[in-house]
Formats: sequence, structure tokens, C-alpha cells
Amino acid sequence: MRLGLGLNIRGISVQRSSINVLASSITGSQRKTITTSSTSFATYQRPSLSSRSQPTHPRAFQTRTMASATTFYDFEPVDKKGQTYPLTPLKGKTILVVNTASKCGFTPQFEGLEKLYQKLKEKYPEDFTILGFPCNQFGSQDPGSNDDIQSFCQVNYGVTFPVLGKLDVNGDSASPLWTWMKEQQPGLLGLKRIKWNFEKFLISPDGKVVGRWASLTKPESLEEPIVQEIEKSQKNGTAASVQGKEGEQAKLA
Repeated sequence: MRLGLGLNIRGISVQRSSINVLASSITGSQRKTITTSSTSFATYQRPSLSSRSQPTHPRAFQTRTMASATTFYDFEPVDKKGQTYPLTPLKGKTILVVNTASKCGFTPQFEGLEKLYQKLKEKYPEDFTILGFPCNQFGSQDPGSNDDIQSFCQVNYGVTFPVLGKLDVNGDSASPLWTWMKEQQPGLLGLKRIKWNFEKFLISPDGKVVGRWASLTKPESLEEPIVQEIEKSQKNGTAASVQGKEGEQAKLA
């Protein structure tokens, strides 16, 4: 293979203008050696898994492995302080999940999300919530710390719904929760990958993914499908408000 001036081979700088390089790989625990027609470079040791760099953001924790997870509540993402945030207490609620960013063209959707949250919380106080998950993977549009993000959301948009800790939604360091949601509800043409900030997932009260919308979908346009899911859960007895009443009645019986 012909290599030009200054090309870098696996961390080894090659300064000759024209070199024939032969790279041979040896299996097992042996090292990889890179040689040239007239030069033998120092051998290269592949770094161990423990020495490789860790993801920029902490991965979400989970109570079960991806293989055994069956509902939204089987995962424990991290909150704004880096502590685990159990999702189990949200059972019975219809939940709108959004990957957010502070410096994106869609950032004004925070206003629509807050209005939707307030409107539906007033009508269905026990049966609805929104969860925001900051992400810096798209154009580095959420570079601040978790504290910076919380302050931005509250000061600029008066956000009162939970905004959790920053995480990744794509790639090797993606939160297991987001990986699971993408598998449960692929996007357009069956593509699972999150395309940009402010994609939205709807979670049913029993922890299933029942809807997914792209960044362009405005929060106010989602009121109808959310209300339908809430009222369906109230009728079939899975809503938190219904379960609470049944529990109280059982205590009095």
C-alpha cells in the first residue's frame, strides 16, 4: 500500500514520502507489528478495555439486562446530580420522553412542552408526565453541565417537568433505556437511530412504547394522542389514578 507524507498508522507517524508498508496481525495475546521495506517500527500494543477512554456522559443504569427488559420501568437512568432515577414510581402514568438540547433550532419547543405539561397535569394530575433527557450528540448543542442545563430550562422557559442527567442516545455509549426505546419503536423506514434533538417517544402506563415522532413534530400537536392513551388507561384500569382508588377501596373493605 502506498502511503503519502505524514500519514499516521495506528498512532505511529510516518514521515517518508513514499513507503511500502506491510501490516501483519498475529492472533492471541501477541502484538501487532508494522514493518516497511527498509525500516522496522516499534511494535504496537492494543490497549486493554479497561484503559480505553470512557464515554463522555455516564451511561444510564438498568435493573435488568437489555435482553430481559420488557418495560420502560426496567431501567434506571441518572438524574441531574448523577444519581440513579428509578422509573418504577412512574407506573400508571402516560409519559412523553424527549431528548433535549439548549442551543438547537428546536430548543423553543421547551415552551410548547411546558404548556402541554401544565395543561394535561391540570386535567390528569396523576396520569401524565414529561421526561427530558439532555443530549450533546447533535451538533454539540447542549455543551453545558447538568446544572447549566437546569438553569437554562427554568430561567428561559419556566420548565417544571423533570429534566434528567445528560446522556447519549446513539452509539456505543448510548443509554440502555434509549437503545431499548429505539428497538421497540423504530422511526421512518424502520430506522432506529435518533436523527436529531427533540425526538419524542410516548410511553403507556404499563411501560410500552406506543408512539414516536420526529423533531419537527410540535409538542402541542401531540395532545390528542396523549389524551387518548390516558383515557384508554383510565378505562382499562392501568392508569395511576384508577389504581390509587382501587387501593384505597381495598383498604376500606
